[in-house]
Amino acid sequence: MRRILIVLLLAILLLPAPHKNKPEPIGAGPLLVMARPLPLNAADPAQRDLGRLHYLGGWQLSSAHHGFGGISSLLAEPDGQILALSDSGTLMGFHIGPGKPRRHSFIAPLPIRPQDRDRPWWAWDSEAMTHDPTTQRYWVGFELQQMICRYSPGFARVEACRIWPQIEAWPETGSIESLARLPDGRFLVVAEMGMTVDGSHDTLLFADDPAESATAAPIHLRYVPPRGYRPTDAVALDDRHVLVLNRRLTLQDLFTATLAIIELPQKPRAGDRLKARTLARLAPPLLADNFEGLAVSRQGRRWIIWIVSDDNHEFFQRTLLLKFALDQQE
Repeated sequence: MRRILIVLLLAILLLPAPHKNKPEPIGAGPLLVMARPLPLNAADPAQRDLGRLHYLGGWQLSSAHHGFGGISSLLAEPDGQILALSDSGTLMGFHIGPGKPRRHSFIAPLPIRPQDRDRPWWAWDSEAMTHDPTTQRYWVGFELQQMICRYSPGFARVEACRIWPQIEAWPETGSIESLARLPDGRFLVVAEMGMTVDGSHDTLLFADDPAESATAAPIHLRYVPPRGYRPTDAVALDDRHVLVLNRRLTLQDLFTATLAIIELPQKPRAGDRLKARTLARLAPPLLADNFEGLAVSRQGRRWIIWIVSDDNHEFFQRTLLLKFALDQQE
């Protein structure tokens, strides 16, 4: 009975609801994050390999700060500097793992344009984030507002925002869940619940910055996830290969996740299918929760994969941060 009640509670959290369980707006300030190391598999602490992933470490994160949690996207640097974004427009910066932090930990709200200050606090449903390492600019996708905004280096200010009719056609609470910038300057946006006629997920490929008014209309592609899963985040490895994190909720396993890879066609055309190829699956008895955020960094020639869960600010969920090395063998 307890298991069924938890599933019902989790299902309610995933239903379309404007307020969810978000904390009210916070001011900028310091942040103390506690990290408890966890094995990948509590029943077999020696397990390190999972599909094409090799487990490098994992932590349950917590903080006394009421604004901490609800993480939906993140960026990671090789030395363990993490920049996380919650689904209520809150940035969290902290360090994880060995070594000395290069920056102080902090928590702060996203900057807002003057014309947006009258919008209700719960409407800043920031579900996706990406970054250009050359210009140090950031892009954030807002689900309820179905808007993409670009921010100056350091998130100092909002530079531009745009609402696309192609995204407005998606369900408000199932729209911009994944936003990836390719190294060549293109952007890929994957709908969580915006479906095409064949049941795949509508995916938009932008030739340039989706926050700019001069950017041309995107190409519609179709993302085909692993069976029963929905995409929750995406990040590019190169100009053609994109990792996609996918989530599923079932009575048997509660939350499970798959990490998959897709390959963009050399010359994409409208309607092209992007079929996911599963690299690894996170399900009991392994660490499993509401995994929503995905990031990559480099360690020498290895890709390092970071996966984070959204605790929805609920006592029965956890903020888990997992770190893997990707086996690049084909």
